[in-house]
Amino acid sequence: REAGDPSARLLGSVVGPKRRAGRAPGAAAVPKSLVPHGAGYELLIQKFLSLYGDQIDMHRKFVVQLFAEEWGQYVDLPKGFTVSERCKVRLVPLQIQLTTLGNLTPSSTVFFCCDMQERFRPAIKYFGDIISVGQRLLQGARILGIPVIVTEQYPKGLGSTVQEIDLTGVKLVLPKTKFSMVLPEVEAALAEIPGVRSVVLFGVETHVCIQQTALELIGRGIEVHIVADATSSRSMMDRMFALERLARTGIIVTTSEAVLLQLVADKDHPKFKEIQNLIKASAPESGLLSKV
Repeated sequence: REAGDPSARLLGSVVGPKRRAGRAPGAAAVPKSLVPHGAGYELLIQKFLSLYGDQIDMHRKFVVQLFAEEWGQYVDLPKGFTVSERCKVRLVPLQIQLTTLGNLTPSSTVFFCCDMQERFRPAIKYFGDIISVGQRLLQGARILGIPVIVTEQYPKGLGSTVQEIDLTGVKLVLPKTKFSMVLPEVEAALAEIPGVRSVVLFGVETHVCIQQTALELIGRGIEVHIVADATSSRSMMDRMFALERLARTGIIVTTSEAVLLQLVADKDHPKFKEIQNLIKASAPESGLLSKV
């Protein structure tokens, strides 16, 4: 293990042919393995996986680094790098949060609709408004071909998803007792969708199921967009502090219109007119606005 660097943990190193390399200051000695002359990034990753696959959490983000002898330290692998002489590289799992850009594309996005159930209707603040916005989001998902996963918290006692929410074409409707939506069945469904990078999350309650779902997803390396105008709680104080906490962790707090327009991205997108028709009437300006 590497000493003195709180943001990274050294998994191992791979050594190229020819020149002998020195050890990185503060790094523990680790088993070395040869890779062929001309090996590039992909082959290095394959080598690391073959050597240390049982130690690697594939939900984490990693950086491949090269030991630069002239500086006496590791640096991120230069673009287009290939092994041309004896060198030392390492795979570093990041402990620190990478800057999230928040880009959304239909091919890498899934919508999560959380517990929009009948028994919550009288208890959740502005429930009618978030139903209206949630339905708009699901219509957008159908237009753009985005998979939708829906959960229902203890439906035996709390009822099914409200009738106003049209579940036509959703990928999965799943009952649960766990507060988070990240269940084995949901993880299996995500694994069936190639290239998932982002989840657009909405429903109830912000400080319970939404918050716990979002934190589990970012812990698995998935970018989360919480739709503020489609997310509420019984208490506006709980909602406000949950959204503030989540924003500080790098989760994106956004709006339904921002999400839908980001997904089409261009006036010339073949589905732009259909999305435009969805948002011609603005989302309800409810009391949620002053409580974000």
